Amino acid sequence: MTSAKSARRPHHWRRDLIELAALFTAVAVADAIANLIGHQPDGPYLLVASAVALVATAAFHTWWARRHSHAPPSSEGGSAPGGADAAEHGARVAAGMAGGSGAGGIAGAEETTLWRMRTTVRDAPGSLAALCVALAGLRVDILTLGTHPLAQGTVDEFLLRAPASLQAQELSREIAAAGGTSTWIERADAHDLVDIPTRVLSLATRTALDAAELPLALRQLLGRCTIHSLPAVSVTGRPTGESAPVEGVLEETVMRLRDPSGGVISVERPYLPFTPTEFARARALVELDARLGPRVPRSEDVLTLPEGNEITVRRADRGDLAAARAMHDRCSQRTLGLRYHGPVSDADRYLDHLLSPRFGRTLAVQTASGKLVALGHLLWDGDETEVALLVEDDWQRRGIGSELLGRLVALAVEAGCDSVYAVTQSHNTGMVAAMRALELPLDYQIEEGTLVITARLTTDRLTTEGSARPSAPTEGARR
Repeated sequence: MTSAKSARRPHHWRRDLIELAALFTAVAVADAIANLIGHQPDGPYLLVASAVALVATAAFHTWWARRHSHAPPSSEGGSAPGGADAAEHGARVAAGMAGGSGAGGIAGAEETTLWRMRTTVRDAPGSLAALCVALAGLRVDILTLGTHPLAQGTVDEFLLRAPASLQAQELSREIAAAGGTSTWIERADAHDLVDIPTRVLSLATRTALDAAELPLALRQLLGRCTIHSLPAVSVTGRPTGESAPVEGVLEETVMRLRDPSGGVISVERPYLPFTPTEFARARALVELDARLGPRVPRSEDVLTLPEGNEITVRRADRGDLAAARAMHDRCSQRTLGLRYHGPVSDADRYLDHLLSPRFGRTLAVQTASGKLVALGHLLWDGDETEVALLVEDDWQRRGIGSELLGRLVALAVEAGCDSVYAVTQSHNTGMVAAMRALELPLDYQIEEGTLVITARLTTDRLTTEGSARPSAPTEGARR
């Protein structure tokens, strides 16, 4: 480009004289050379050869200039910071973080393992780069990276693809040598490949559709943790003293969040402290649940019993409290005793807790006239999940209990539960038979006449549509 100053430069007559003198000189020299060579025997050939050489030289000069006209200027005196060496290093680090085949990449044919790793580094320039260099030396690809700022230092969370031969202890040693502290490593799977924003949005959507999803969403958001919903009022109606401020409380491995339905949601993860970033994400999910209020999906399945009666299976909530109490009144003392394992007079007190979506999911069975005749509960119990059934006496031995149990187990599989357990009496042959009909691996424990049956869930045998349930009732219509 020509600057404005040079564009306004005045034309001078001395420059014209110099150019004219140079032209005359060149003509005189060319004439002298032509006369000298032209009168020789080989003069014309020499002139032609000289012309060809000049044309070739001009063409070569033009090609060379065009090829190197866009080359960046090189630093004098070696590679300065930010020069070619820095660019090459940056490219290699970027390739490794993208999971490519740059420095530290893994050959496509080599067997690999996915790891989740969290480590704390100093909040100083170059700390993260030192970790990347250490991982590249082990031929480990960084698939995703998340940061959790702390008051002192930063927690970096990685999803890594490493050679299968690399052991967790060796990886931990190299990270410690590179400056990482409080390092935690565990195996990961393909589900962890979803980036954090996408995962949070998915969990928020599930929570928005179903209030019972909040504990499950918190567990998937925070990893392996124990979640307890502690009510503000006990079953007997007495205050429990459980409360938390609106903003919640974070105490390293425990966070307490105010439950929108009353009480406290307690989240514990003893093996790994929570970060302020995780606390903020969990609090945002709870706030979303509070703003949306009570909600339960309203899907219904109409089934036909062997004798021809139609029943409807649907989700239940606290809106069914009066109908559930009326069913209690129609049940015998023996049926209520088998279900609640305590004083029968307290049976109605449990319903408000059982029908709350905060503590699990409940399925209700009602007749064509709208009368409630059975309830099935899937209850979140910390790290475990309980299933419980209550079928009115006049509707027992018609396959309703097995139908409910199969659907509850399918819901447990959908929620990602590894197992479910049922607490009953050893002489409750109906519940024992229903658990056996699932055709799942069962464990039995008997303590003082109480039988605990645990079923280990296998996703290849179950689907979210409840394929494990027996086929006594037939499905007529779904609406």
